[in-house]
Amino acid sequence: MNLYIGRSFNELRLGDEFETSLTLTEAHIVIGAGLFCDFNPLHVDESFAAKSRYGSRIAHGYLTSNAMAAPLGMLFHGTAIAYVEHHIRFTNPVRAGDTLKVKWTVTALDAKPKINGGLVTLGGTCTNQDGAEVANAEAKMLVRSTAS
Repeated sequence: MNLYIGRSFNELRLGDEFETSLTLTEAHIVIGAGLFCDFNPLHVDESFAAKSRYGSRIAHGYLTSNAMAAPLGMLFHGTAIAYVEHHIRFTNPVRAGDTLKVKWTVTALDAKPKINGGLVTLGGTCTNQDGAEVANAEAKMLVRSTAS
């Protein structure tokens, strides 16, 4: 399904699902480390990480978190008022080269007539190319309605 559609609150229904995918690259990890000054050796030092419980370098958690959050910005482009909550649980490591499949499901719709829209709650899962879940999340967005 095409996520780049600017969904409005009044167009959503409970159970609506939205999917996207992204292949996380070495560049994502290097740029993320530099951008946020997070040079934890689990992320940037292969020798150190090889001796860890993970056996090799892993991606920063915020990269997985953002791979899940960013598609919501596109799903609600032009209708989003605010991304108000994002709770995430990391369940498996992510590495450079992993293709992350993100699936969001609308789990609650709370109309807010004063803002001509409402609060959208979504449950999300992120799996890798092998189908293993790497994260699950809940997000809440304030979203405007459009004229019907």
